[in-house]
Amino acid sequence: MKVLIVVPAIAPLYGGTSKLAIELAEALGESGVEVDLITTDADGKHSLDVPIENWIDQGAYRIRYFARSIRNEFKLSYSLTRWLWQHIQDYDVVHLISLFTYPIAIAHWLCRLRGIPYVINPQGMLEPWAMEYKAWKKQIYYNLIEKPALQRTSTIQMLSQAEADGIRSLNLQAPILISPNGIDQREFETPIEAEIFYQQFESLRGKTLILFLGRVDPKKGLDLLAPAFSQVHQQFPNTHLVIAGPDNINFQPTAEHYFEQSGCREAVTFTGMLTGALKYAVLSASTLYVAPSYSEGFSLSVLEGMAAGLPCVITTGCNFPEAGNAQAATIVDPDADQIACALITLLLNQDTAQQMGDRARHLIFDHYTWAQIAAQLIQTYSGISHVTPCLQRTASCSDARDQDAHGNYASHSHLQ
Repeated sequence: MKVLIVVPAIAPLYGGTSKLAIELAEALGESGVEVDLITTDADGKHSLDVPIENWIDQGAYRIRYFARSIRNEFKLSYSLTRWLWQHIQDYDVVHLISLFTYPIAIAHWLCRLRGIPYVINPQGMLEPWAMEYKAWKKQIYYNLIEKPALQRTSTIQMLSQAEADGIRSLNLQAPILISPNGIDQREFETPIEAEIFYQQFESLRGKTLILFLGRVDPKKGLDLLAPAFSQVHQQFPNTHLVIAGPDNINFQPTAEHYFEQSGCREAVTFTGMLTGALKYAVLSASTLYVAPSYSEGFSLSVLEGMAAGLPCVITTGCNFPEAGNAQAATIVDPDADQIACALITLLLNQDTAQQMGDRARHLIFDHYTWAQIAAQLIQTYSGISHVTPCLQRTASCSDARDQDAHGNYASHSHLQ
């Protein structure tokens, strides 16, 4: 079976969506599926320094980047359009990750045109809060572009039952699959030493760190976290809040103002995006994890906090009631006082907090790894795919080869 994953961008500043697309492709490939991933070179206002319109072999899967024709967040790409027109019929299933962006819109239009089954993973973008944010623009685009695509898709992948319940008012007729995001268990089996983090942030050594790991964005609830942390800091002066994540919409000045208004700005560090060993080191250095979000599809960073064994305070907007049911996290409403109370309770009860962190780690390893999720998705693909010999679809698919930008053919070397 050949699967094409389409995601608008995978630069680190786009947060969890970038990471999950790559890890999903790897997990599917390691499970025996032939996987190609295509995306743009978008990196905010800049472009990634990557080869354009050439396959890059990643072992378990291949990736191909296309240049944006216009450098904006809509990610219009004529070259991606041309390639999809020529090659989308080479695949048995197309998996689309995200909404409200050009690569996804053109891909699902071509899937319908060519009769290729496709799965849409909205990544929380149909959540009520998300739909109400910049509502007039989204409603026009949704009614013209996204709703027809969602009505005709083979499957809508919802990341949680709560997310599925949240879209009922849209009256979509397509089948729904509940399939969450996951983590690569190998990344959490051996904790990274906290010292790596302290070497770069020496002033935080000896502090009791509370970690927010995610994009600096209005939906993440930083306006709630500021007064909540102010209450925590007043009772526990040694606490320090680490806000680790990218700011791709220039929202950080507004977020900093929240903490200034709450009187605790000096006890907050915005680290920017932390990747690789540094990200795992801050998880090791932290005492608590907090996610005060108004809306999430299913937060990858929450999974990472729990997999690292951190006691977590998350909101109902994170759509993870299973964590509360397993006593693996404290779940509160998106309310500053409730967030503060939950954090203070955990700081006052260290043994209880440690036990919660242990349960969290076991919950994630037992139920939320990419290997498990890949197996579920493969069953879905098998049920919807049109497994038709390439030669019956198009002569351009002969020998399972693709033309590169110069008209030459590149074989699927890692799949042969």
